[in-house]
Amino acid sequence: MVENLSALIDTVQKNCTIADARHARDMTMCTFLLEMREYYRWEMEIPYGARLPKDELGDWLNARESLWDTVEEEEFAPLPLSEIGIDPFEADDINRALIPLGLVYSSGLGHFRKPHFVLAELKRAEVREGVQVLVAGCEYARDLIAPPAAMRDGAIFLRMDAVRRLLWNKYEEWQWKEKDTALGRAFAHYDFERDVERGLDRMAEAESEAMILHEIGEARAESLLGADWNEMLGQLTSRHAELLVRAVRDHLADCLMTLPTLLEREAIGSLHFYLANLSGLRRVLFPALPQAYESWLASRDTAQLADLVSRAETHWLDVARQLTAAYHRDPSQGDAQLNALAGGDLAGLKR
Repeated sequence: MVENLSALIDTVQKNCTIADARHARDMTMCTFLLEMREYYRWEMEIPYGARLPKDELGDWLNARESLWDTVEEEEFAPLPLSEIGIDPFEADDINRALIPLGLVYSSGLGHFRKPHFVLAELKRAEVREGVQVLVAGCEYARDLIAPPAAMRDGAIFLRMDAVRRLLWNKYEEWQWKEKDTALGRAFAHYDFERDVERGLDRMAEAESEAMILHEIGEARAESLLGADWNEMLGQLTSRHAELLVRAVRDHLADCLMTLPTLLEREAIGSLHFYLANLSGLRRVLFPALPQAYESWLASRDTAQLADLVSRAETHWLDVARQLTAAYHRDPSQGDAQLNALAGGDLAGLKR
């Protein structure tokens, strides 16, 4: 094992705390409080569904914000895996040391360039379509936001703990809402009403596969869009413009890989769950998809959905290239140009 595993965990967690100190309070108050509740649950190892102690949670929140104030200006620390340490963003070098020991590490920049770090148990490693897939289990160190899957340095990093937490939170939220929805149909498909634990296991396995498909689609999209796309994404300063280009790339990735594969496999539960999570700007940009989904519910004929997805692949590639060209015509005005385009008809697809 690592010569001093506790020191490694402490270093990664310290970097996570610094990242949170710099970025966590940028969230809306509602999102911040929800994420902090789940972070507390993870840190205190409280089971899903167990009631959180109100007073202790309040004290923890105050203490955590005080801690952030003391570390916000500190630099990220090198990981103690060599005499001089390894830069925490050099995930490939770090994983060369950790993977043979049954551990896996991920680092990178997420939405709005927030750093993410996680150290976890390695459940398995595989190669899909030439892309390495690293599947993490128990997480030993993590930051506030836990993206279930991400492409990091050409490898797909899937976090099974984060997948299960996401699904459980969706299930708890759904119990207070209308039952006959895409989300309710997904839970019914996995038979949550009869056996929640078994349903969660089955759903986590299926939806983790859908997430891997999406990340493979992201890799395909990146090869089609080239370096100009990533250069644009890295320079955007408007949050709305960044959300726009990410939504367009998500649609392209899903029409290249996720949706065609789910339709081919007749992965009914995953199709329901996909539509349940089509929200915000992604839903606004692609109104034809929920319309086709409603038609499919009535007929159970996937032909219309498959035809839409096939046409949408070309459409979203064209839109992505349109956005890139608009940005690079005048990068100094790029954010404004992209926001103006978002106000136009980028959807353009008919049912």
